[in-house]
Amino acid sequence: MSEASSQKVVIVGAGPAGIRAAATLIEAGLHPVVIDEGHRAGGQIYRRPPDGFVRTPGQLYGSEAAKARALHACFDKLVEAGRLTYFARSSVIAVHDRRLHVLEEGCLQVIGYDRLILATGASDRIAPVPGWQNAGVYSLGAAQIALKAQGVALGRRIVLIGSGPLLTLVGAQLLKAGADVTAVLDTSSWRRQMRGFPGLAARPIVALRGLALRARLGGRYHAGVTVECIEADASGVTAMRWRDPGGRQRITPCDTVGMGWHLRAETHLADLVGCAFAYDEQWKQWLPQTDAMGRAGNGVYLAGDGARLIGADGAEIAGRLAAVACLTDLGHAASPVQADLRKLARLKRFACGLACAFPWPAEMVRTMPDDAIVCRCENITAAAVREGADFGGGEANRVKSLSRAGMGRCQGRYCHLAAVELVAAQSGCASRDVGRFRGQAPVRPAPVGAFLPED
Repeated sequence: MSEASSQKVVIVGAGPAGIRAAATLIEAGLHPVVIDEGHRAGGQIYRRPPDGFVRTPGQLYGSEAAKARALHACFDKLVEAGRLTYFARSSVIAVHDRRLHVLEEGCLQVIGYDRLILATGASDRIAPVPGWQNAGVYSLGAAQIALKAQGVALGRRIVLIGSGPLLTLVGAQLLKAGADVTAVLDTSSWRRQMRGFPGLAARPIVALRGLALRARLGGRYHAGVTVECIEADASGVTAMRWRDPGGRQRITPCDTVGMGWHLRAETHLADLVGCAFAYDEQWKQWLPQTDAMGRAGNGVYLAGDGARLIGADGAEIAGRLAAVACLTDLGHAASPVQADLRKLARLKRFACGLACAFPWPAEMVRTMPDDAIVCRCENITAAAVREGADFGGGEANRVKSLSRAGMGRCQGRYCHLAAVELVAAQSGCASRDVGRFRGQAPVRPAPVGAFLPED
């Protein structure tokens, strides 16, 4: 038995990156273990509905339906042939000493590894808005999951706020499904969006599809708005208050708000395994550091949006590259990668264009009122974070300890970036200078019973 075939390689995530990584390892003769939180492989972008769902792939995935079907078929065929071990509906909640602590339907098990490929994807990047803690406020990703997985629109009158391609995509998908989308409010101005054109020109067809989606929204779409607050009563959301580019105040009645400012990389596990991080000025977030192939050191490889926000096509390439890097490090004959690296460079240029065109609203976050909620899990206000910055010396983790921001169920996934902006503004420094919230186990909520010994 060769060294490569005797090594246990575990992949976390079964989206485009994880699926391509698994297929590449299997082609080389390995039997990988794949752990995924979804009930079926596909990830968020190609999320699959339950059996018996009546909407077709074309209705679910639009222009990407062929890619979705190909990935689903590839993975299902490998599972049916017994060429990989697949743990669905399973969350890795901790990593220690080359062992993954995996929560599966309330039961905890430990899975060891020799090599680890993290294809953990991304989640919504949220900028807190006054009133976002009320019932009826969801992330754009949540609205999309409900639509894809259950065919449900989360509300009768829906307003979407934020910026980035997901904003208009979800709006168009909801409209196509028959939902009442009353307004799509983009905080990025037309002029700012044009600044991203040089990068977006790297994928002209994709850019044109984005414009086509926006055209479907018609007069519902407004660019360059100022989001003021989400109004609500005891039953939940009642209206969205905002200002148009001319400064005129507008109030749009609604019972649901979907919000998101592009994406944030899911990096908690990368943090726990000891990956190095650096602040990315373009994406305004801390990202793990890898080489061009995805190597992060110590037998760990990163692929897809969990390392760089490059989209589904880029994730497939990155997954394949990470698997090739893993095989090469195990002494396996290397596959040609130059063509993939060139494609990935083009996709990165496009992603940089998106980051430029649809920026993180740092100024909006830094100037939010004191009584606005920053951390929904712990009900922490902007005033509490600012007070923590005064006592904590402008260091993110001290403020986390003092204020409890980022210590709730989501482990800072939704409030981390906003809290860092507030700390930086209060301390009079750049966001990169205050550091980041360090990841802690468990990275997902887990029942206490899972940690207790069996009788």
